[in-house]
Amino acid sequence: MTADSMIATILRQAPADRRASITAWRQLTDILAQRGNQLSDDDIRRSLHALAVLRPRVPESVRRDCARAVARHGRFAPLVALYANDVPAVSAIMLRDARLAEADWLALLPATSAMARSVLAGRSDLPSGVYRALASLGSASVALPQPEAAAQEGPAPAAEAAPERASEGHPSQISELVRRIDKYQSTRTQPAQSRAPRAAFLFETGPDGVIHWVEGVTRGAVIGLSIAEAAFGGEPGTDGVAAGAFRQRAEIINARMLLEGAPAEAGEWRFSALPWFDPATGQFRGYRASARRPHRNEMPYGRPAAEDSGDSIRQLIHELRSPLNAISGFAQIISGQMFGPVSHGYRGMAETIVADAASVQSIIDDLETAARSGSARIDAPSEEVVDIGAVVTQVEGELAALLADQRVDLSISRVGGPFLGFASDADVRRMVGRLLTALVDVSEPGAILVGQLVTESRHDDMLQLRVVRPATIRFATAAELLDPGFSPEGEAPGAAVLSLGFSLRLVDSLARSSGGRLDIGHNALTLHLPSANSKAEVELEAQQGE
Repeated sequence: MTADSMIATILRQAPADRRASITAWRQLTDILAQRGNQLSDDDIRRSLHALAVLRPRVPESVRRDCARAVARHGRFAPLVALYANDVPAVSAIMLRDARLAEADWLALLPATSAMARSVLAGRSDLPSGVYRALASLGSASVALPQPEAAAQEGPAPAAEAAPERASEGHPSQISELVRRIDKYQSTRTQPAQSRAPRAAFLFETGPDGVIHWVEGVTRGAVIGLSIAEAAFGGEPGTDGVAAGAFRQRAEIINARMLLEGAPAEAGEWRFSALPWFDPATGQFRGYRASARRPHRNEMPYGRPAAEDSGDSIRQLIHELRSPLNAISGFAQIISGQMFGPVSHGYRGMAETIVADAASVQSIIDDLETAARSGSARIDAPSEEVVDIGAVVTQVEGELAALLADQRVDLSISRVGGPFLGFASDADVRRMVGRLLTALVDVSEPGAILVGQLVTESRHDDMLQLRVVRPATIRFATAAELLDPGFSPEGEAPGAAVLSLGFSLRLVDSLARSSGGRLDIGHNALTLHLPSANSKAEVELEAQQGE
């Protein structure tokens, strides 16, 4: 069946209920998206008119789904125009991904809303002439809709207006867009336009903290962000300094802002802002602010974020610690009955929260260590000497509860000695603890985890902690074991918190920073650490000689 006959069939069957309307909407959208450029003008106008009539009867969620399905393949300008004039939640989905020729975009812009244009302004992949056209429309043409206007965009008026327009026979807005597109397709091409990096910009917020005006950068990169709430996990927005000052209506000085979008605007900014109030009533009206790129000494750890791939992880860790410490602190207050007597059950819940917070804190420490060791450069091996045998003994004791819970036995024998190594005490504890914990996690209940701490000669340059592979990972390759997504048969629930692959990579990274390594052999995993035995022996002989 051809597209023309399919459209004719759909249009002949007047939808009798909501389900039929949804079906017709989906079918017409698919046909226009896939074959719109092959249809006759008459079929295009009839299809677009039918969609305009159907729109009030189709739920917004369905229209959003359809926009999402065809957006990346949205090269038929009249269909993009129809979706662009829907409610913001629908139009934004289509306009974020639609791919049109420059002439089509220029024809579409005058008939789009300010909200739709703000979405386009935030894109970085449009033809250069489109950005020039957006700029020529003026700052008032790109903004979020006012609440009053948004309230008037509901489906009820459209439901009444669509049949009226059809009966009057006047040219619809869609028909006018088609005419403009035809006109632009036969004319004008625009020269390329370069977009220089931005160094500063100005912006204003409303009393709700949402930015509604900006000058100096692309509006779509900033409009709609809020300074009233802190953004987490590398999301666009501002930090907790700005949010705290906003609540107090206080001056904001050098707060942090993160933007997404084109390279000219994306990345980290610093901004300062002053609250302003209505002179007549004294009512708070929002903030007026100026933003700039941060100075080099203001960047985390003294380096630009672009040079440090672990910076986003460290920022996330920083944002996690404060609420975690607060939760743990209040739970300790309750469990310790510092504010008065507490029931046994309530106190037990608080103690569980304290224990869980400690576990999460340990995970955060591991993430922070991984981010730090992944970017750190070791110029010289550590001169700190640590008794690795004593560390292994202590870790064995700390794992007693986990071993009992998993029903796993741990047996690490000593071969040779002493077991002195060059490394920091904290790093050795983390390496040994994380390695043994990860292997216990993937061991089957009833298994025995066997290992050896070995130094075969006082003059060996390496100490070795060898642990025989548990049965669940006996035949896994090294690549599989280092893969964070690897999940062996019989994996214990605790292993899902930090994967085996992450733990082994962390141990290897810490070992290499100390001058050692982690070897994954066919039968065992072996942690090598620099030996300090020969140095200790020399010092002992020198003392005896004296």
